[in-house]
Amino acid sequence: MNYKNRREFLSLCIKGGVSMAALTSMQLKAMTSLATPAANADGFKALVCIFLEGGNDSFNMLIPQQSDPLAAYLNSRQNLAVSDSIAINPVTAVDGGIGLNPGLSAIEPLFNSNKLAVVSGVGSLVAPITLEQYKAKSAAIPNNLFSHNDQQATWMQGREKESINYGWGGRILELLNQHDSFGSNISLSGNNLWQTGPNAIPFAMNKSGITRVSAYNSASQRTQDFRQQLEQMFSRASHPLAKSYSDKLDTSISNTEQLNEALGSAEEFTDVFGDANLSQQLLAVAKTLSVQSQFGVGRQVYFVGMGGFDTHDDQNVNHPALLAQLAEAMAEFDGAMTTLGLSDQVTTFTMSDFGRTLSSNGDGTDHGWAGNQLVMGGAVNGGEIYGSVIEQALDSAYDVGGGRMIPQVANEQYFASLARWFGLSDSEVLELFPSLSNFNQTHLSMFS
Repeated sequence: MNYKNRREFLSLCIKGGVSMAALTSMQLKAMTSLATPAANADGFKALVCIFLEGGNDSFNMLIPQQSDPLAAYLNSRQNLAVSDSIAINPVTAVDGGIGLNPGLSAIEPLFNSNKLAVVSGVGSLVAPITLEQYKAKSAAIPNNLFSHNDQQATWMQGREKESINYGWGGRILELLNQHDSFGSNISLSGNNLWQTGPNAIPFAMNKSGITRVSAYNSASQRTQDFRQQLEQMFSRASHPLAKSYSDKLDTSISNTEQLNEALGSAEEFTDVFGDANLSQQLLAVAKTLSVQSQFGVGRQVYFVGMGGFDTHDDQNVNHPALLAQLAEAMAEFDGAMTTLGLSDQVTTFTMSDFGRTLSSNGDGTDHGWAGNQLVMGGAVNGGEIYGSVIEQALDSAYDVGGGRMIPQVANEQYFASLARWFGLSDSEVLELFPSLSNFNQTHLSMFS
C-alpha cells in the first residue's frame, strides 16, 4: 500500500469513528477465542460501577430525623441542611432515625423492597485510625487525602498507589480468568483505571451504541477494495510496532462489527429510560446485558460516570438535581434488569473521590473523607445501612478538621464484599485488597 493509500486509510478510520479506547486496547481479541467461564464463576454475574466524579456530598444523602443527631446535623450543615427528608426504616435502627434526601425519592421503593442498601461512613483507609492517632501520625494515614486525582485512583485501584497501577475491576476479571473477551469489560465513560489490569483494558462504547466503522459499512466496490488493502496491510506488517498496531486495529474493527451485530437484537427498553446522560449510559449497559449470552462469558464489569459532584459552589441548587438524576437512572436500570430476569445476577454500586466537609463554605462544601455509597440488585441484602452512621457533628471524635470525617469502614472492605459476591475466594480477595489484613472484619454482610 503506497503512502497515499495509507493516508487515506487513516483518514477513513478516523472518519469511521473507531474509538481511541478501541485503537489502543491490548485485550481486544476476536470473538472466536472467547474464554469459557472460570470454574469458580458459577452462572452469569455482572458488576456495574457508577462513578460520581468530583466527590459526592453523600452525608446529605442520609438525614437524621430527630433528637441530638438532628441537632448536630443542623448545626454542622448550616445553610446546606435538608429539611424535608424521606423517613426510612432500615433493618438495624439508627439512633434518632434516618431519612433519604428527597432527591433520592426514586430509589426509596428499592430500599423498602430490600433491593438497595447503603454503606455508611466509608472511605479510604490503610488501617483503623483514631483522631488522636491521626493528629500524632502514629498510625497509617492514606496518602494524598482530599486530592481528586489521587483519591479517584485509590478508589479505582482498591489500594494505595503502587509503581504499576491497575484497577480492581480489571484484576477481578483476570483472577477469574474472564478477561480474554472484550465482552467481559465494557466502559460507557472512556478508558479508566478501575477496569485496567496487566492484561485487561476496557472496550469503550458510547451511550447510543458503539460507533460503526464507515469504511467497512458499505457494499460499494471502493469499500471492498479498501477492506482488501487493509487486510493485506495487516498480514504484511513485520516491524514490531507496525505489527502491534495492525493487530490492535484488526481486532478492534472485528470486535466493533461483532458487538454492533449483537446489539442489533438487543432489547429496546422503549420509554423505560430518561434522557439524562447517566440514564442513557445505563440504557446502553442494559441493552448490552440483554445480549450478554452471545459473548460466552461468565462475568462482566461495566463502568459509567456522572460528573458535577465537586460542589464548592451552588450546592443547594446543583446537588439535589444530581441526586435526582442518579436515583432516577438507578431505578430505571433496576426495572430493566427485572424485565430481563437479571436482577439477581447484576449488582450496581457507586464510588466517588471522597465525601465532603460537614461545614459549609457559604455556598457549598470542600473536599472531605468519609461518605456514603449505594449498592443495588436482587442479590443485595437491602433495606439496610451497613457500616457506621457517623454522627454529623463538628469537632467530634471523628472530625480531623473542618468537618472531614474519619471513615469507620475501609473502602477495601466495601470492595471485598462486592468481589466475594462476584466469585473471588477469600485468598484472592486478600491478594487484591492487601490492607484487609489490618482489619478485624474483611467484608460486609451485604450478600447472603
